[in-house]
Amino acid sequence: MPFPEGFLWGGATAANQCEGAYDEGGRGLANVDVIPHGSERNDVSRGLRRMLDFEPGYYYPAQTGIDFYHHYREDIELFAEMGFKVFRLSIAWTRIFPHGDEETPNEEGLAFYEDVFRCCRAHGIEPLVTITHFDCPIHLVKEYGAWRNRKLIDFYKKLVRVLFTRYKGLVRWWITFNEMNMILHRPFMGAGIVLEPGENPLAAEYRAAHNELVASAWAVKIAHEIDPENKVGCMLAAGSYYPYSCRPEDVRAAQLKNQENYFFVDVQSRGYYPGYAAKFLEHEGIDVGMTDEDEKILAENTVDFISFSYYSSRCIAGDPSIAGGVAEGNAFAGVENPFVRTSDWGWIIDPLGFRITINDLWDRYQKPLFVVENGLGAYDEVKPDGSIDDDYRIEYLREHIEAMRDAIEEDGVEMLGYTTWGPIDLVSAGSGEMEKRYGFIYVDRDNQGSGTLARSKKKSFSWYKQVIATNGKDLG
Repeated sequence: MPFPEGFLWGGATAANQCEGAYDEGGRGLANVDVIPHGSERNDVSRGLRRMLDFEPGYYYPAQTGIDFYHHYREDIELFAEMGFKVFRLSIAWTRIFPHGDEETPNEEGLAFYEDVFRCCRAHGIEPLVTITHFDCPIHLVKEYGAWRNRKLIDFYKKLVRVLFTRYKGLVRWWITFNEMNMILHRPFMGAGIVLEPGENPLAAEYRAAHNELVASAWAVKIAHEIDPENKVGCMLAAGSYYPYSCRPEDVRAAQLKNQENYFFVDVQSRGYYPGYAAKFLEHEGIDVGMTDEDEKILAENTVDFISFSYYSSRCIAGDPSIAGGVAEGNAFAGVENPFVRTSDWGWIIDPLGFRITINDLWDRYQKPLFVVENGLGAYDEVKPDGSIDDDYRIEYLREHIEAMRDAIEEDGVEMLGYTTWGPIDLVSAGSGEMEKRYGFIYVDRDNQGSGTLARSKKKSFSWYKQVIATNGKDLG
């Protein structure tokens, strides 16, 4: 069998994209709640406007999501029917500490997640829990400046200690931060950073990144102290950069962009700032606030595994003017690659790039890998009889699973598992849309938040069920 025994097949979601119930159970407000649907969405995520509360005239999709908060039992039962071995989900920080800096946690929030994890366990599903999937309490944004402030390290330490203690025995797979490298592309969405007038964006972003890196290392230490069975990973928005051509300038441009991406995982898996990063910060005049204690914590508490998302490869040119147009993809824009096809949203589809990325990560780190996001956002047509024939989704996933299989079987990569992004339709992080659907399960919800929220199975539901049942042998 190309996939190892015990390979963890499943799916992945995020609280801010599916949970809803933003004002129930004692939950507080987070940055991810106040990012609206529509043209303002990405402006806000770049910190260009101070939208730190709900404003008239905007629709905020995270308020309701797909109402996983009230539908989680139904949804987990459907995941179990597909045969999930693992379900990746995230904690909403503000369900546990509504403001982020309270002395004691919110019991109603703790009880909710305990119920979710017990429901998973009852169905034989391992929870894989992302502690912070972009969310930062608005109170911490307003009062402390979010992750640019070192005080958030201590607030995060308190959060993780509560989680590891409360859910000991229920959860053993953890991810500290989702796609930490997104800080450099969407600082408000990624870390709650609202740029001040005249502020150096790079300085704010790298200081926030440093504080998250230190907090992540503390989480590893605390997790292992509370339960030696805990496995803690980092998470990267991955996708190797190709040089546009063999021109040395293009090759160098790709090398630099890959280093920018790998910086976060380099620190979390090796325990120190690599030379290229130290020199970059020196040249930019950026002081991240490294202390002797930081150096010790980072060095002694590296991650157990490396998890990552992959949607597409990327292409870069030393001189973009010599290349074609701009190619989009998960906030990482590059130049157009004429040798790949694209999705309904213009994202590159490159299954071989998945195998290349897997090998790049394995060769660089030699630590177990876990694919925790991979999927296709597409328009789905509901036929009069209610069926949805999403063969395009099956084709995309089949090609990527084949590439992952080849990386394991032919390249010798150690892979722990694979969770598709959005096994159930949810709100798109990038666009705030519902019509950009990823799931095996259709949710009756539109871009304006209307619909019954009824769940129904797509054709891909049965396909993925067979993939899991055969441990990847039968890909249809």
